[in-house]
Amino acid sequence: MQGELPDDAPSGDPDPSVPDPPDLSDDAPDRDGPAARGATAVLPAGPPSTGRTPLDRRRVLGAAVEYIDRHGLGALTMRRLGAALGVEAMALYRYVPGREQLLDGVVETVIDELYGDPDVHMQAAHGWQDFLQRLAHGVRRLALAHPEVFPLVATRPPAAPWVRPPLRSLRWVESFLTAMTDSGFSDEAAVGAYRAYSSFLLGHLLLEVSQKGVAINAEDVPGDGAPSPGADLRSYPSVVRLESLLSRDETAAEFEEALENLLGRLETVRQEGRAPGD
Repeated sequence: MQGELPDDAPSGDPDPSVPDPPDLSDDAPDRDGPAARGATAVLPAGPPSTGRTPLDRRRVLGAAVEYIDRHGLGALTMRRLGAALGVEAMALYRYVPGREQLLDGVVETVIDELYGDPDVHMQAAHGWQDFLQRLAHGVRRLALAHPEVFPLVATRPPAAPWVRPPLRSLRWVESFLTAMTDSGFSDEAAVGAYRAYSSFLLGHLLLEVSQKGVAINAEDVPGDGAPSPGADLRSYPSVVRLESLLSRDETAAEFEEALENLLGRLETVRQEGRAPGD
């Protein structure tokens, strides 16, 4: 997406709150990789539960994220998670009714890292392009920090089943739509931006984690495709207001538009005699 800076954009010294452009030289470290960012933000499971360290929902979900990171999604069971926490599996049902709710909680726990990322802004304070760049790199950091968990982020059914493309985190969808409409996008344009942006971002990152050996096909991601019953959508007014737009199936037209844009960019690359990444 292209856009112009507002007329009142500051000049002179660069704004320290705006991220520097990435170093794309061959020997530059991946700025989104875990090594460049330090340890993951999710709290580790910690030692096995004792009378002095009682379980709570946050600890159970943090342990589930850590278990999937280490052993893969397919290995996660309530019994194995209980063993990792030093309790019987039945003790976990007080905090998560079942495996499906556990996986929903895992997604929420990982997405919460996005909102704790100091480089990601929840409002487009420095323009919508800066907002989208920060968000994209924040999501990529999640994918690289939790490659075994990331397919869940992109495939768990949303609480609002009309969202297209489906994304489990309505908090993300809500902040995206609000930021875009606050930046002057019409409702239709904001939804179109969400579709194009999320399709590009999630598709690219799913391919990236698959190259690390993570399975991303439907058989490897549990779930029956139905949202959690009784979902409360009052915290997501933009999602509710734009239901009629978000529910449209425009994937064929969007595919053609994305393909045309790609071919146009490649033609520019051909004419300029350079590699696509230069």
